[in-house]
Amino acid sequence: MQSIKQLFFSGLAIAAALTATSVLAAYPEKRITLVVPTAAGGGNDAMARVVGQAMSSILKQTVVVDNKAGANGAIASEFVMRAPPDGYTLLLGYVATHAMNPALQTLRYDPIKDFVPVGMVGSSATVMVVNPSLKAADAKAVVALLKAAPGKLSYASAGNGTAPHFAAEMFKLSTGTNMLHVPYKGSAPAINDTVAGQTQVMFPSLFTALPQLKNGKLKAVGIAGSKRSALMPELPTLKEQGINDVDVSQWYAIFAPANTPAPIVETLNKALNQALADKTVAQRLESQGAEVTVMTTSQMRTFMQQEQTKWKAVVQAAKLKAD
Repeated sequence: MQSIKQLFFSGLAIAAALTATSVLAAYPEKRITLVVPTAAGGGNDAMARVVGQAMSSILKQTVVVDNKAGANGAIASEFVMRAPPDGYTLLLGYVATHAMNPALQTLRYDPIKDFVPVGMVGSSATVMVVNPSLKAADAKAVVALLKAAPGKLSYASAGNGTAPHFAAEMFKLSTGTNMLHVPYKGSAPAINDTVAGQTQVMFPSLFTALPQLKNGKLKAVGIAGSKRSALMPELPTLKEQGINDVDVSQWYAIFAPANTPAPIVETLNKALNQALADKTVAQRLESQGAEVTVMTTSQMRTFMQQEQTKWKAVVQAAKLKAD
């Protein structure tokens, strides 16, 4: 027979389990914060607001977007990493925060160990853009200008270790050209200075650049990917223009702190995927240059491991270094 002490502790364990179950069943009971690692006004911010609004309706709780730009996404990532693992603080991570930057330099967070993936939001082609004042009709013409005046043109990026940084450095290696790197705290200020002519070249996501391409404030000269974009089918890839090995797809996903209970992660994953299945939401994202991608949490884990391996190999092969 069990002793009174054993019965007492068994009762405590059952009570704790029942309490945890009731808490999980009630989730979410308050507003959820979706932290964006870039400045307001950029592509990441716009995506977060579209998805957050849709998830709010599904979860019956407000999803608030909180921009914490700086340190190439590390400030936001560390903030979410240290948040209570209760499903109320999430991160809109992307290829830079969870694949490229960790491959380039040592960080105070581990993108695999310190986070649990909630799900993929989508991806966007990387597009090479220039200030319209630059007399270049295509990427080949940009190469000619760079070779005629080495180091005189500059390119903007959203920060060290971001996709625009990687794409530009891969472009330089492939073409044997030189440009000055000007890193910013996010895509929005980098785009703004390229529009203003402070920098002349950039490799943003199509999601970020499309509004400025539509109004003529930036000029697209090539897609830095394996295929043309359905949104700009007339724009050739860099490979079609004889520039190889510049293939950068920018993806966006939602993460929660490590040790967030699996039932909460599954609830969030279902809400996210339901939001992305809404034609209105998908059209809003796609009209801005993003291709919606749906994944389960297990598919996201596999994808993350593949991305880690891929970009570590790129850094080593190209001998990339943080400026």
